[in-house]
Amino acid sequence: MLVLFTDFGLAGPYSGQVKAALHREAPGQPVIDLVADAPRFAPKPSAYLLAAYAATFPEDSVFLAVVDPGVGSARRAIVVRAGSHWFVGPDNGVLAIAARRGPEPAGCWKITWTPDRLSASFHGRDLFAPVAARLARGEPPPGVRLPADTLVGAAWPDDLPEAVYLDDYGNAITGLRAAVLGPQARILVDGQFLPRARTFSDVAPGAAFWYENANGLAEIAVNQGSAAQTLGLSIGSIISVA
Repeated sequence: MLVLFTDFGLAGPYSGQVKAALHREAPGQPVIDLVADAPRFAPKPSAYLLAAYAATFPEDSVFLAVVDPGVGSARRAIVVRAGSHWFVGPDNGVLAIAARRGPEPAGCWKITWTPDRLSASFHGRDLFAPVAARLARGEPPPGVRLPADTLVGAAWPDDLPEAVYLDDYGNAITGLRAAVLGPQARILVDGQFLPRARTFSDVAPGAAFWYENANGLAEIAVNQGSAAQTLGLSIGSIISVA
């Protein structure tokens, strides 16, 4: 299974071109659109989102993660094997948290293969997609080994106390795993302490709270409302825990 995680957006030709490249190189492999609106130009919040959402996918899923504001620069292109999953993308931190969340030390490779056609601005289609397709076909990473502690983002914290994603309801997903916060933890946002609840119906309409979302992250919400609007949240908003 090939899984797309990008900041390309839902409109335009980019996702379609990447899917065409995947189909050409790995026909018959299912391609899943996981996220097309990852935090734009922001590998760090994207890294925490990717690591959490990858956990529920089948063994040997191949994640093509393209949040790549440095495309065409000297940044490395890498492959990561974390647990039972493969990850392909730029070495700008977007794969760093996934690399450390596996049950054993991650394997990392610098991609040394070069396609016949490599545009300066679309490595998602020209470089990362063919490499991801090779992995989905069962081939080894086309590169040389790297120590995991040399990846960009290797020193980032295990949990990020920031909003890393806003969904269409205005819920704010944080980079904090709910399991590390504890059942009595309160989240402080905009001077307001938010209690923990199990789900939306456990609080009154219009009430703000936080809960453990379906992928294990602490998520800030307003029952039948928008946490982003009510609390002034955006990507990168700092979250305090008490």
